[in-house]
Amino acid sequence: MRVILIDDHTLFRVGLQGLLENRSIEVVSSLGDGKEGIRLAEELNPDIILLDMRMPDPDGLTVLRKLRERKLEMPVVILTTSTDENDLVESLRNGANGYLLKDMEPDALVQSLHEVQSGKTVVAPELAVLLAKAVQGGETEPRSEPADNPFSELTPRETEILTFLANGQSNKAIARDLGISDGTVKLHVKAILRKLGVHSRVEAAVIAVEKGLRESRKHG
Repeated sequence: MRVILIDDHTLFRVGLQGLLENRSIEVVSSLGDGKEGIRLAEELNPDIILLDMRMPDPDGLTVLRKLRERKLEMPVVILTTSTDENDLVESLRNGANGYLLKDMEPDALVQSLHEVQSGKTVVAPELAVLLAKAVQGGETEPRSEPADNPFSELTPRETEILTFLANGQSNKAIARDLGISDGTVKLHVKAILRKLGVHSRVEAAVIAVEKGLRESRKHG
């Protein structure tokens, strides 16, 4: 995987470059200037661009828009400290393939990049609730929905794991809480996505939040 990093914080950028290279991801360019980043994206054609949101002119959103205006189709992942709903929604609306937070675990970041490379859209799990709220707020008409419970095909264990997803839990945290392995959680998540007819854990979490599953989770 070949990656361009665009972030104006030099210390963070250098640290992230080392982290990625230690995990066999090639950083073909690392820079703090958005305009130069756009030029290099055209020249180097990376597999993924990792882009900071809060940068001096041009900011990350402007860089994202200009990349798409120039018909550059490589995936762009916003990597930011911002948990602002508007930043999240505008990034996805303007063609971002991911929205991740800078405080995430390194291995989770690498896993997310591989998911993006395989064609998925990834959003930090803890922002799933914000995304669901934005989806609900953006609707002008009530949806025509089947009366069937969308969770009716899920087993009790799958329903339990879905509530964890809706609360922004990672696979590792779910495994720890339930006393099962990461691999078992992954298998359950795969089954949940298949049964709900969605392609990512974020979409599954959004459905769960919309249907009130998150609120119905029992603590004990």
